[in-house]
Amino acid sequence: MSKKQSTAVVPAPKQVPAIRRNTDVVPDFSLYDGEKHFTDRDDVRQYLPDILGRALARTWIDPEFRNSFENDPSGSLAQHGVFMPETMSIEFQRKSADRPRIVVFEQRPNSKFKARVLYLQLVMMAGR
Repeated sequence: MSKKQSTAVVPAPKQVPAIRRNTDVVPDFSLYDGEKHFTDRDDVRQYLPDILGRALARTWIDPEFRNSFENDPSGSLAQHGVFMPETMSIEFQRKSADRPRIVVFEQRPNSKFKARVLYLQLVMMAGR
C-alpha cells in the first residue's frame, strides 16, 4: 500500500489549532467610559439620550440590571459613573411590559411642578 503524498506547493506540518489563552479580561458592561457629571438641562439633552439608550437596551437583555434600574435609576447610573444634577430625576416606567420608557424630569427648588426634559422608549419597527 502506498503512502498518500501531499499535493501542496510548500509542504507544511500539520499543527494544532491556535489555543486562545484566557488572559484577556473582558470589561464589565459600561454605560459611559469614565465619569460624566451633568450640570444643566442643555448638557442632559445633548449627552444623556445616548447613555439612557444603552441603559434601556440593557434592561431588555439583563434581568439583574433591569431590576436595579427599575428600583433606582439614578443610583444605577451613578454606579456606572453617570451623575445627574440635583434638580433632575429619572423614572423607569413600565405601563406595558412590551415597551418600557425612561423619563427625565427637572424640578426647580421650592416648586412642586416637574417639567419633562426628555424620554426614551425603544420602538421595534419592521420594514419590507
